[in-house]
Amino acid sequence: MLVMTLEKVPPALRGELTRWLIEPYPGMFVGTVSAMVRDRLWCKCTLGAGDGGVVQIWTTNNEQGFEIRTYGSTRRRIKNYDGLQLVQIPRSPSEQQRDELEGGV
Repeated sequence: MLVMTLEKVPPALRGELTRWLIEPYPGMFVGTVSAMVRDRLWCKCTLGAGDGGVVQIWTTNNEQGFEIRTYGSTRRRIKNYDGLQLVQIPRSPSEQQRDELEGGV
């Protein structure tokens, strides 16, 4: 299983992905493809993303059962902690300033 999410990319790139995957929600693509096709779709997306961002998630044989990779400007960050991939939601500048004033991290 492969899931790809595209944010702020050219419409032509989304059209290219519909040849291999279905788009059940705008910018989200799902399907089952080989590892070779998955990697080629990744290359196509990273080259065509422009100022946008790409998230790719696929099933694999590890503790979590999936792998994640990101490219470009996305709303979430993936952090690797001892082989465990976790999602980090970036704080807004106002939240960062408030934490600094309160002595937090």
